[in-house]
Amino acid sequence: MSDQHESHEKLEVQVDKAAQRLERAEKERSTVLAQTAYIGVLGLLFVLPVIGGAYLGRWIDSLFEGYSMRWTLSLIFLGLVVGAVNVYYFVRE
Repeated sequence: MSDQHESHEKLEVQVDKAAQRLERAEKERSTVLAQTAYIGVLGLLFVLPVIGGAYLGRWIDSLFEGYSMRWTLSLIFLGLVVGAVNVYYFVRE
């Protein structure tokens, strides 16, 4: 009889722990607005360096005579790398 009583107590403890985990997960669950804001921040972290690189490169290219996109393309690529690193570090935290 004591074996049944012990197993019943163990089961009760396990069920209580599982219920507490479910309650904690429900409280910590992100809302749709929070998830949307998170995705928006990720987008900005990636896109802003690319756009900044494009504008800066275009401005530098306009300072020199002739048709050149050397700086524009180089700084767009650099913006892609910087944006990817930004997103990586943001998601890692």
